[in-house]
Formats: sequence, C-alpha cells, structure tokens
Amino acid sequence: MLKTAYNWHRPLMLFTLSMAVLTPIAALGMLLDDRMLLDSPIWFKPFKFAVSFTLYSASLAWFTSLLEGRLRKIAWWLGTVFTAAGVAEMVIITVQVTRGKRSHFNFETPLDTALFGAMGLLAMVLFSTSLVIAVLLFRKKFGNPAQSWTIRLSLLIALAGMSVGFLMTQQRAGQSPEKGVIGSHSIGGPDGGSYMPFTGWSTVHGDLRIGHFIGMHAVQILPLLIFFAGRWANARLAWALSGGYLGLTVLVTWQALRGQSLIQPDALTLIVAAALVAATALGVVWARQPQQNNNKELVNA
Repeated sequence: MLKTAYNWHRPLMLFTLSMAVLTPIAALGMLLDDRMLLDSPIWFKPFKFAVSFTLYSASLAWFTSLLEGRLRKIAWWLGTVFTAAGVAEMVIITVQVTRGKRSHFNFETPLDTALFGAMGLLAMVLFSTSLVIAVLLFRKKFGNPAQSWTIRLSLLIALAGMSVGFLMTQQRAGQSPEKGVIGSHSIGGPDGGSYMPFTGWSTVHGDLRIGHFIGMHAVQILPLLIFFAGRWANARLAWALSGGYLGLTVLVTWQALRGQSLIQPDALTLIVAAALVAATALGVVWARQPQQNNNKELVNA
C-alpha cells in the first residue's frame, strides 16, 4: 500500500513525507520555544501549514495518478512545480519563524517585504497548477461516476478555498507599508487576541482562514464521504454533497467578511445555515431516488 502511494507522484509524495516529518518538529517547537507571535506560539503557523500540505499534496498525488497517457505526463510536471512552490513557501515560513518574524502581511523591512511578495507569487503557482490539474481531470473518462464527480468537484471547491487567501492580502483601514503591515486574517479587528484551541481561529472577529481551510480540504472530506456512502454512492450524491460543502465554504467566508466570529453567529447566519442544511438534505434524498440509464449517469462522468 505504501509503495503504491509513493508511486502516485514521487515528488508530491516526498513533499508529503517531508511535511509529515515537519509536523511533529513544529509541535515540539511549540512546546520548547516560548516565543509568542500575535498571541500565538510562534511555531503554530508552520505546524498548521505542515499538516495542511501533508493532506493536500497527498490528495493531489492520488488525483494525478488517476490520469493516463499525455494527461498524466502534463499532470506530473504540474505536480512537480506544485512541489517546488510548496517547498519554497515552507522554507520562507520557517525562516521567518527562526527570525521571530511573521511571514504573512509583513512589510516591516525590505527583506520581510520581499519574502511576503515571494509568498504571493508562490501562492499563485500553487493555485494555477491545481487549477490545470482540475481541468485535466474533467477531460478524463472515469468508470465510477460517483468517484469521478467527487474528485473533480472537490478540487474545484479546494480552489475556491485557496482563493479566499487572496482576500486576506487586501489593505485594511489604518494599514500601510510604513506601518509594517498590509492585510490580515481577521475582519473587524487586528490579528491576534483570543482564539480557538487547535485551529487558532479568532473567537472575537471574523476569520478568513476558516473558509480557506474548509474549502481546501474538500479534497479529503468529500472522497471519504462518498467512500463511506458505499452502495448509495452515485453521481447525484456527489453533486449534492459537493454543493452542500461549497455552500458551507461560502457561508463561513461570508460570515467572516461580516466581521463575525464563527462561534458567535447572528440570526441571519443561522437562518442561512439552516437553509443550507435543508437544501443538502433534499439533495441527498434526490440522490437516493431510483435512476434511469445508470450507464449514462451524468454523461458517463
């Protein structure tokens, strides 16, 4: 099993392994290094990024292994470029931690500005390579409609989650290069302050990292949901669950943009959340209805 996974896409899987190794190292850093940055242990950011990259790059490696012929060759190069960009981003984050500096939104010095600018370019590379791989997956014919639509749609939702990161780079009121910062995770207040355990998401302000995280990890959650659906899995269910998951990503991002903490939803947020749950449930019921022409399900996937 491990040998098979390693051969999905070797550069991506080596990157996955390196991030899996970095995860406990960063966790140890949180225990041994008492430095704090924006009210959080300074090693918390590389820890979270390592976990996220471990999951995402492994999923991307699996996706590329499903392609064949010329499509697989193209995907292999794209995955390799993704790997290089991911390594470079983690190097910058780790370097900034060792310097005691924040890696994101930092304009304090020319070096900090250059490193954050480089991270912006690397984020575009990560987004673009994932986007093209998604396009390639839409060109492949799968034998399993449930799996095919889940993979395609989950990667598109992940791209939507990635794009939330670009909202974080927008200049907020009172920010400027002269003040050393442009952009923030938080809406309605500065980064830092009270946060949730394990995630680090703000408990007092809107936090764009929530939609960013939830969206990106559609590539793990949706395939698992379809897998556990077993004999009930079909293309309709893939669309219903993907639609609900995309709705959740949009909902928490919209909530954050309104400056509202995830754990303090207002009545409007709760109403929209209830409507989303109802719509997803109806979609699941629709997916379980008897279907005609199963062999042509959603144009043969």
